[in-house]
Amino acid sequence: MNLEKCNTIFQKISINECSFGKGVFASQNINKGEAILRFTGKVISLDEALAKGEKQANVLQIDTTKYIDIEEPGVTVNHSCNPNAGIFKTTVLVALISIYKGEEIFYDYSTTMSENLWTMECKCLSINCRKVIKDFHYLPPNVKKRYLDLGTVQDFIVGEHKQRTQILIAKIYPSLKIGLGVSNNYCDWELAKNCE
Repeated sequence: MNLEKCNTIFQKISINECSFGKGVFASQNINKGEAILRFTGKVISLDEALAKGEKQANVLQIDTTKYIDIEEPGVTVNHSCNPNAGIFKTTVLVALISIYKGEEIFYDYSTTMSENLWTMECKCLSINCRKVIKDFHYLPPNVKKRYLDLGTVQDFIVGEHKQRTQILIAKIYPSLKIGLGVSNNYCDWELAKNCE
């Protein structure tokens, strides 16, 4: 995936009306693995995001207490529980599958959320719709594993997830003596996937 070409890809997208108000659509075919856009905006704190209020807060969490106050076109990318795109390298939206001209582009908001403060009713109507959008840590284990394997989870959340998984394993299997924060693979995920 060539993330350097992000700024020139905007010719492949357009903002159009959709069932959610506005959405980002492919104006040309977009290949799997192709960068779609880079989320831009002022970096703000958690307190600043909360001060904006629920209706005005269109933020992308990029660290435990840092957010991007998203500008267009990124602010108009909608959520789906069955997304065709995901965020890589903190701010780059990339096609997870081939997206054809005229199709709306979606990502799963939960892959960028870890603050236990915000939820939203989901109206994506996908066959696997979770009905409520909330933090990554509340996703079903198979969905978490899929996003982790794809690499579409914010780095700070991946770190939190590894630590939470290791704590669970230590509680369940105290004789394993797993060092917190040491494991860099998901073998411990297999042991704890049904426990979180």
